[in-house]
Amino acid sequence: MDAFLGIILRRLSALIPLMLGIILFIFLIMALSPNDAALSVLGEQATAEQVAAFNQANGLDQPLLVRYTDYLWALLHGDLGQTYSLSAPISGIISAALPVTLQLTALGVALAVVLALALGITGALYRDRWPDQVTRLLSMAGISIPSFWLAILLIQQLSTIGGGPLPSGHYVAPSESATGWFQHLILPALALAVPTGCALARVVRTSMVEELDRDYVRTAVGAGLPPIVVVGRNVLRNALLTPLTVLGLQVGYLIGGAVIIETIFTLPGMGTQIMSAVQQNDIGLARGVVITIALGFVVVNLVVDLLYLAANPRLRGAH
Repeated sequence: MDAFLGIILRRLSALIPLMLGIILFIFLIMALSPNDAALSVLGEQATAEQVAAFNQANGLDQPLLVRYTDYLWALLHGDLGQTYSLSAPISGIISAALPVTLQLTALGVALAVVLALALGITGALYRDRWPDQVTRLLSMAGISIPSFWLAILLIQQLSTIGGGPLPSGHYVAPSESATGWFQHLILPALALAVPTGCALARVVRTSMVEELDRDYVRTAVGAGLPPIVVVGRNVLRNALLTPLTVLGLQVGYLIGGAVIIETIFTLPGMGTQIMSAVQQNDIGLARGVVITIALGFVVVNLVVDLLYLAANPRLRGAH
């Protein structure tokens, strides 16, 4: 327990400089952008006096180091600043959009895990036989399909636009209607889940095959234990450690992929806010959204890494 606590503390201590580096990188990229925030808000016909007044009001006339220090200090207090175009608190916009993205990502992860387990376990149990060949083919096809193309295909075939039973856009809060929430998110979640689940299925199959070849499996089956008990109680539990780590990385990509999917399905999530910031040249809003997504990606991977170490005591000594 003490060793595992030490690992947690080391991970957390490494997390702080990593987050500071991410914030610095994003801040510099946005600050050095050729887009002029003043002209984006005031228009190309703005006078020099109007531009100067705008820059002074928003602290854009300060040196870059001062601006970064002020931004970092405000960020530590939960203040992401104001949008240049609407003069609205960025934290309020993100707090409204982030739950939608998290719900979409969570549903996408759940569907991806179900798909990966179904394809991966089937392929491993029927290794080199026709079910394995079919699951490999399905996995390769799923990996090759871009999420945005699959989203358009789902809209055309399964949504009300194409005569299907499911809505093609908008968002219903789960507090209003759980059924409506699921119906509005299932298609975008599928568009996210299929490529990720098919990629993860190959990892599950490989890990399962390696575990099935171990001596304890042959011993347990030879002792008379039903194969389904051996697979469900021992093989599957041990084989899922590696896919769990891969899933942590895939969650970050799912959050990134949600940017495009939310735009296609007109969901009011983080992706929609990024597109709005780009269209309005609102550097402040774009910076806040990107930093939130990047830090969320880091935190998710840290949690998955710790869960992997907790489930695999043999690795604690190596850290």
